[in-house]
Amino acid sequence: MTTFSDHDSTPGSDQGSLSRLPSRFPIFPLSGAILLPGGNLPLNIFEPRYLQMTKDAMRGDKVIGMIQPNPAASGGDGENELYPVGCAGEITNFESTEDGRNLITLTGLCRFEIAEELTVATPYRQVIADFHPWQGDLETQAAPKDIRPELVEALRSYFAVHDISVDWGQIERAPLEGLLTSLAMICPFEPPEKQALLETADAADLAKTLVALLRMGTLTDDNLSARH
Repeated sequence: MTTFSDHDSTPGSDQGSLSRLPSRFPIFPLSGAILLPGGNLPLNIFEPRYLQMTKDAMRGDKVIGMIQPNPAASGGDGENELYPVGCAGEITNFESTEDGRNLITLTGLCRFEIAEELTVATPYRQVIADFHPWQGDLETQAAPKDIRPELVEALRSYFAVHDISVDWGQIERAPLEGLLTSLAMICPFEPPEKQALLETADAADLAKTLVALLRMGTLTDDNLSARH
């Protein structure tokens, strides 16, 4: 069953100004996974290069940038080129397991554009980030309240098609902004659709884009079923 946090995960003034964000940090390229400001992303780290990355981050400012590989710009393998926009997150939970994995939670701080990818000796990639285009992430944003009924209707159809079980009472109780963030991060959209959600201008744009993708996903699967 998919669960949603009851707290409002919308970033606010407690995150501080852009000057408090590091301009240089490691990145974790992961297709199909996005982090949004205020969202919480659990990660199971087991590759040696990313184990080293998390250990180094914990000794520093605890910031890691989540970003998706861009297959369209990488000759189809998605290994080298990246989407230009990612989201910096702070490690807010860290646990080492007996079998050598690191279980971490990243909490989204602010989206960024890659200003420069650095040539480094570390096994993981590092970038210089430009946060200025996304400085609105550090301010509290309100989603249009009248979109909740529309969102819930789209969710019911989408979850039914994808056989996703949820606690509808929890959805009704969850603050709208936090719900939108959680849904955008966990719904099984394709990487380009995930990126579209990541690059929405504000909470209102995120709400509209999410509803549109939910409806498209439902219609696409219904049409495929009708052909068989």
